Amino acid sequence: MSARYALITSAIVSMFATAAIAAELNEIRSTLNDQQSVAVTIYNNNLALVKDQRKVNLNSGLNSLALRDVSAQIRPETALLRSLSHAGSFTTLEQNFDFDLLTPEKLLEKYVGKNVTVARINPATGVETTEQATVLSANNGVVMRIGNRIETGIHGRIIYDDVPSNLRDRPTLVTKLNNKTASAQTVELSYLTSGLGWKADYVAELSPKEDSLDLSGWVTLSNTSGTSYNNAKLQLVAGDVNMVRENYPRPAAMHKTLAMTAEDSAGMAEESLLEYHLYSLDRPTTIAENQTKQVALLSASNIPARKELVLRGADYYYSSSFGDLGQKMKVGAFIEFDNKEAAKLGMPLPQGIMRVYKKDSLGNAQFVGEDKIDHTPKNETVRLKLGDSFDVTADKKQTDFKALPRPAKGNSLFESAYEIVLKNAKKERVTVTVQEPIPGDWKILNENHASQKANSNTAVWKIEIPAEGKTILNYRVQVKY
Repeated sequence: MSARYALITSAIVSMFATAAIAAELNEIRSTLNDQQSVAVTIYNNNLALVKDQRKVNLNSGLNSLALRDVSAQIRPETALLRSLSHAGSFTTLEQNFDFDLLTPEKLLEKYVGKNVTVARINPATGVETTEQATVLSANNGVVMRIGNRIETGIHGRIIYDDVPSNLRDRPTLVTKLNNKTASAQTVELSYLTSGLGWKADYVAELSPKEDSLDLSGWVTLSNTSGTSYNNAKLQLVAGDVNMVRENYPRPAAMHKTLAMTAEDSAGMAEESLLEYHLYSLDRPTTIAENQTKQVALLSASNIPARKELVLRGADYYYSSSFGDLGQKMKVGAFIEFDNKEAAKLGMPLPQGIMRVYKKDSLGNAQFVGEDKIDHTPKNETVRLKLGDSFDVTADKKQTDFKALPRPAKGNSLFESAYEIVLKNAKKERVTVTVQEPIPGDWKILNENHASQKANSNTAVWKIEIPAEGKTILNYRVQVKY
């Protein structure tokens, strides 16, 4: 290689290095002050789609555009930047997500091998002195060379010359662009992110006669994504969206106390989206960083409801001798209602927790139980278990059991009888639904209350119990395996 060729090559390399440094120095920074609008669609499984529109001034040729205040939990591989005002005016060459945020610890780590200034105050005189030091290590404490000595556990202030370029004070997506014409443009950055979630919460109040209820639904939003979304167009997707699970590198989560705010509205508009349901807020809302917020979802009153007391058995005692099966057995208390327009409701209900209240004799609403509902389509029934009855109990025993001759090779035949004593300490009559899951091929031989075959393995009785009284259910069943 000739000396002249080597000199030219060196000059070219130097030129590109200088250009790269200049590009870094002339980085175009975009903050939330440049934001024109933002739309956020939040899914059930800690996933959100963000569409962030900003106005930026781009130069002709290569640009380094730093979009500050993106989500700290962005999935960088999903990021897409495009121009809305000048379609096709630039191409994206490179994207870098800088989530190594500026902290005292990170700053010290970046200065390992570099010089800093240590300032100390003499406690006796109050005079501050400074010394030059070299950071040797920042792992589990700081180690510095000061003059001819090595020191650890530095007391005093550490003064740095500058902030390293690979540290950011806010989560930042840096894009390298090749732009055709210098101009002000409106660009849109869309990406998927974690750290944004929502859930539905419901409050139901039972009527005094327990035959109707008033229902309010709230959407609880949570934002731990590391940035705020000001005046966002908010949409929520209810349903189970499939996601490929991969281990993405993520910055350490920041555990902070979440502020709670509540906003009222006339409700959210609902529509179908593929196999899911989309709920849209009718106005912009701000989802602040490290905040939970409640937004009204629905409100309906005087919805017809039904209360049911249920005693459910088991299938294990139909093929063996057991005798006593339980004393003072719990009877479950359930409330159900129809999600229909005719029942003054009739909209898809996202999964969530429904809490039920009832007013006492003084008119104060008291909590009487809660249950979790799954995504409930229109025209389906919502059924809630509130708890177990205090005043209604049951005693159950097996009064007879015998194994009958085998009807065929490989089969078994059993016959057993049962007594269930249902007790009611209330001052009013109640009805208890007795559900008995009976295995195999079965038939009721005799009973003192009429039963129904609810399905292939369940017999059901509706038993009335007088006020402060009891009712006895006797039945005999034959089971073939």
